[in-house]
Amino acid sequence: MNNDKIVVGSEEWVMLPQLEIPAIKVRVDSGAKTSTLHAVNIEPFQRGTETWVSFDVLPIQRNGKKIIHCEARVIDKRIIKSSTGTKESRYVIKTSFKIGDFSFEIELTLTNRDSMGYRMLLGREAMMGRMLVDPENSFMLGEMSDEDVDKSYKTSVTNRNGLNIGLLASNPDLYSNQRIIEAGERLGHNITFYNIRQCYMKLDAKTPEIHYRGGRILNDLDAIIPRIRPSMTYYGCSLARQFEALHIYCLNSASAISQSRDKLYSLQLLLNHGVDIPTTGFANSPLETSDLIKMVGGSPLIIKLLEGTQGKGVVLAETKKAAESVINAFKSLNANILVQEFIKEANGKDIRCFVIDGKVVASMQREAPPGEFRANIHLGGTGSLIKVTPEEKKIAIKATKAMGLQVAGVDIIRSAKGPLLLEVNSSPGLEGIEAATGMDIASFMIKAIERKLGYKSTAK
Repeated sequence: MNNDKIVVGSEEWVMLPQLEIPAIKVRVDSGAKTSTLHAVNIEPFQRGTETWVSFDVLPIQRNGKKIIHCEARVIDKRIIKSSTGTKESRYVIKTSFKIGDFSFEIELTLTNRDSMGYRMLLGREAMMGRMLVDPENSFMLGEMSDEDVDKSYKTSVTNRNGLNIGLLASNPDLYSNQRIIEAGERLGHNITFYNIRQCYMKLDAKTPEIHYRGGRILNDLDAIIPRIRPSMTYYGCSLARQFEALHIYCLNSASAISQSRDKLYSLQLLLNHGVDIPTTGFANSPLETSDLIKMVGGSPLIIKLLEGTQGKGVVLAETKKAAESVINAFKSLNANILVQEFIKEANGKDIRCFVIDGKVVASMQREAPPGEFRANIHLGGTGSLIKVTPEEKKIAIKATKAMGLQVAGVDIIRSAKGPLLLEVNSSPGLEGIEAATGMDIASFMIKAIERKLGYKSTAK
């Protein structure tokens, strides 16, 4: 205690007794004015002359199985500006709040915080006159282990007779995979991670099968979400093709993934569907280096190894001499290379559109870090919310259809001659775009499967 105020760290475990939430990790943020609780399925209703709201809380990050159904009286409805700059109308409730041995009432706004690191944020309005913050420390009023948290929840909500969905990927701890599993569980489905390397198949005309480590047969799945890293494209697509042969729906087919991963073929497909791209040359260890450079408008230009991924094997050649040097170096590898015009006016920025079921559900602008020309999150770039033009949306949707993909990350660059398409990604990451937009992309993916299979969900 200090001047009768509670000393707290930058994160603490708290209780919300009236909402019957026994434990939730809160981010203590004096930079935020209002306190916020992660809530989904938010529905207002009348109780006598008063407006109330019902909502579901998933209090534990990346755990879709613990769901608390809550009801509270609405005391206000406010326009709140989020950390991403988005303005949103939110319901405000008042509820009991317990931290350590101290209890009092606080106001909470309700919103979907799926993409955030904490399920609750404690703002300065709730702290004023009550707390001092020591930002260098955490859990000053008591830490809780996973076992402690489980014990505090006497009952867990089990899945509601949903679909059996498999997530076919390589890393279960990846943000995108965690979010997809969480969203599937929250929407009432049984969703399981399957490591691509641990799957194997039986090719047989009468009894084809796919097995998982330990001999488990996966033929009873309703759907598969393939998220195949580039190094596993061949085997991952072979598995996806086997699932399709077993009449198990794949969110992105094997053929669509394969052709999106072939950089040259994908560009040819895009051009055949009327999608504009930067002028591009293709060669295998060319002898006519000067003509290849001239073909795409001269230097500066981009040189890419056909097999490169996530920005690897991509070089900016600022002069003709530098371009010739790089191309000649690639000759010694006997490598297939793409040579592409450099769009200087883009100024190290591009646009990532996330397309699901033929609709752009979210978009962000990516900006390259200082000294880098590629606007790539993997290379330290930043993402921010952006409103794309109707033409850019049209290009993103057309490109996704050209690839035959249901889910895609489409990269577009703004040039003096209009928007140009750079690449279509069949396993786009969720972390950057969910953080930049605040959108629940993972749930959109699960709902796309529900629509395809005609599943009527009661969750939202």
